Amino acid sequence: MQIGIFSVGDVTADPTTGTTPTEHERIKAMMTIAKHAEDVGLDVFATGEHHNRPFVPSSPTTMLGYIAAQTSRIILSTSTTLITTNDPVKIAEDYAMLQHLADGRVDLILGRGNTAPVYPWFGKNPQDSVDLTVENYNLLRRLWDEDVVTWEGKHRTPLHNFTSTPRPLDGVAPFVWHGSIRTPQVAEIAAYYGDGFFANNIFWPKEHYQQLISLYRERYAHYGHGTSEQAIVGLGGQFFIRPNSQDAVNDFRPYFDNAPVYGHGPSLEDFTSQTPLTVGSPQELIDKTLTFREFFGDYQRQLFLVDHAGLPLKTVLEQLDLFGAEVLPTLRKEFAERTPASIPAAPTFENRKASVTADA
Repeated sequence: MQIGIFSVGDVTADPTTGTTPTEHERIKAMMTIAKHAEDVGLDVFATGEHHNRPFVPSSPTTMLGYIAAQTSRIILSTSTTLITTNDPVKIAEDYAMLQHLADGRVDLILGRGNTAPVYPWFGKNPQDSVDLTVENYNLLRRLWDEDVVTWEGKHRTPLHNFTSTPRPLDGVAPFVWHGSIRTPQVAEIAAYYGDGFFANNIFWPKEHYQQLISLYRERYAHYGHGTSEQAIVGLGGQFFIRPNSQDAVNDFRPYFDNAPVYGHGPSLEDFTSQTPLTVGSPQELIDKTLTFREFFGDYQRQLFLVDHAGLPLKTVLEQLDLFGAEVLPTLRKEFAERTPASIPAAPTFENRKASVTADA
């Protein structure tokens, strides 16, 4: 099980002080958080991709390249890379370059994004969203798997005898997760290629995500990649913890009540009862997280959102310290004991390279 964090990179006022960080301060804070994630023992740091305010991570590979130079172990990922509005050639080359710089510890979560105005900014039509997803990923896959590509599609100019450069490190392309919160076609794409499926279940009740994950598992087995139980699944989550549960509730409530993503909606109590959000003690977070496999089956990656809604950097780092000391060791132990030997390990560059070598 890989356990890590992801950031959406929002620039939000701290409701307890009224202070809003500058874009520069928020970007530098994300870099500090990523490095601290490695320091406390986490496996993954992932950043979103956004091209609209109030978000700042418009260039994930730039950010992850910076982090790669200052870390040695943590996997660098995205949450999400926009497969709809990015040119597949640019994705292929950017992430292969990042893979070389980070010595292989790179993967990415592809998604359509959830902001329709972004499409025309990049010359695309939001009505073509699903078609763009299918066509662009087909091309991206070929650019990584084939040295010379001749290709023609509907949404970009043709390629004739084209080679993307650099080639993937040691012939092993970055692992791809396909992220979705609502689109069955994305689960189908992930299953067809034998890729991972990431369900960022942070807003809606578990039943919604159970349907998507079940579809992905069924189709993964249909395409002959393994049993449905062996499909590669990742989950989102979010938490705010304090040693004392009531302190966590009291400290987080003003952030929850004013957050752009879910403020002024359900109460904190209702939201935590209906979604994976945990606001409480370390033990409460452990207990709730361990229920996820009961709902979704055995899975390989768990990412948490911890740095949003205006939480100051100091508080986020405290969250990571407490998580690393009191939650992470228990989660690792419990997942290891509960996961059958037949379930594949989380994909890494090393184990995928070893598999390619063994098959050669």
